[in-house]
Amino acid sequence: MSIASPNSFNPYLQGLFAPVAEEVTARDLKVIGEIPRDLNGAYFRNGPNPKRPPEGMHHWFDGEGMVHGVWFEDGKARYANRYVRTGDFLAEAGGAEPMPGIFERAREVAGRSTVYKDNANTDIVVHNGRLLALWYVSGKPVALDLETLETIGVEEFGGRLPRNVSAHSKTDPATGEFVFFDYALYEPKMSFGTMSSAGALTHFQDVDLPGPRLPHDMGLTENYVILHDLPAIFSGSAIRNRMWQIHIENQPTRFGVAPRKGGATKWFEFPTCYIYHVINAWEEGDEVVMAACKMVPNGLAPDPSWYGPYASMMTVLALRAQPFLWRMNMKTGMGTETQIDDGLSEFPVVNLDYTARKSRWSYHVVMDDHVLQRYAALRKYDLSKGRYEQHDFGRGVYGSEPAFAPRDGTSAEDDGYVVTFTTDNEGRSEARVLDARNFSGPPVARVQLPQRVPAGFHGTWAKGGARDQGRRISRPNPNP
Repeated sequence: MSIASPNSFNPYLQGLFAPVAEEVTARDLKVIGEIPRDLNGAYFRNGPNPKRPPEGMHHWFDGEGMVHGVWFEDGKARYANRYVRTGDFLAEAGGAEPMPGIFERAREVAGRSTVYKDNANTDIVVHNGRLLALWYVSGKPVALDLETLETIGVEEFGGRLPRNVSAHSKTDPATGEFVFFDYALYEPKMSFGTMSSAGALTHFQDVDLPGPRLPHDMGLTENYVILHDLPAIFSGSAIRNRMWQIHIENQPTRFGVAPRKGGATKWFEFPTCYIYHVINAWEEGDEVVMAACKMVPNGLAPDPSWYGPYASMMTVLALRAQPFLWRMNMKTGMGTETQIDDGLSEFPVVNLDYTARKSRWSYHVVMDDHVLQRYAALRKYDLSKGRYEQHDFGRGVYGSEPAFAPRDGTSAEDDGYVVTFTTDNEGRSEARVLDARNFSGPPVARVQLPQRVPAGFHGTWAKGGARDQGRRISRPNPNP
């Protein structure tokens, strides 16, 4: 009797999630509709794309990072995708033994700061004219060329980077600074720091925690960072054995508000919750305000009849969240939590020009399957009123985390376009351009892509033309 491979049950190696083998460059792409002439820049999205068939158990987060990009200029579009060639990617290509994945026991190696395989597959940000690919479990940023997506190399900022960098570190659009955070998986501490627009370290600070934690994001305002001490706890045996075993304890969620330039961290306690993704944060008088998607119980228990040995992974990854607002008064020490809406949505983005400043509009994905994380629609939220407008992709079509693309020459918060990748059940992919002010209407342009774009994680927008607030994209190279 034959025994099925555990990966025959793994949904993240099949269908919408199956990896692609080729790195492609294509220009003058076919368009349904018309690309607006005032849309100039590029949309990038990162995600896991295993380079080889996995051996043994494979977590969704284990795949090598691959960035897909579409560039818009003068009413035309071009596309490219490239692997993120991390240090571990290159070491394996040279014959080195792979570092462990999340289902395996962590391995401490002299001279390296990560205990799992560093894939830089989670997030993508722009700083100092480069793309930085970042990893969920805190690794080394990898710099990519904005025009070609070719890997420039591991970004150590001239040897000035003191620790690792987590996904969801952020670029301040007003200063061009890169504000980053890091956490030590099995130790009771985290840290944050700032790189200037030119890549100089201007601040770094350690923060003690009651125990090892697993945060995912942080908030950023003009003057503060908001650190997350969430009750995602490693068990004692997990800490001793360096295994990825996490549970949620019934203890308060804490947000630590720390001055960006140094000073004491002020902690605020709230009811138990977990947060994957921050919408935005800002300051109002004495209050520091953070909007984020708060996880709600998914009501699921591991059931091997779903996905065999992957039932526990699927239960943990089931993503059900609602938008909330937290206010923290720096004078009184009091905090309040209010719900923006009871609808389920996740992977929120805003106009990046409003990062760390008060914003009204955000753009979220809506799932038709919270276990598989299939993105069937996008939702534009009015955060001030808790109302939304929804854009449905259509039956059997699924999207990516979007990015907001400002219309050339405007500073109005929602005057522009929302760009995302879509893939249908037949494997056909597009880059869709939506009018942000006619959000539920049909796309103004559907760019036909030369290959399938697998489902993935986070995206970003880089403006075209000249340097802008620390983010820059040059005119595309005609011969990349």
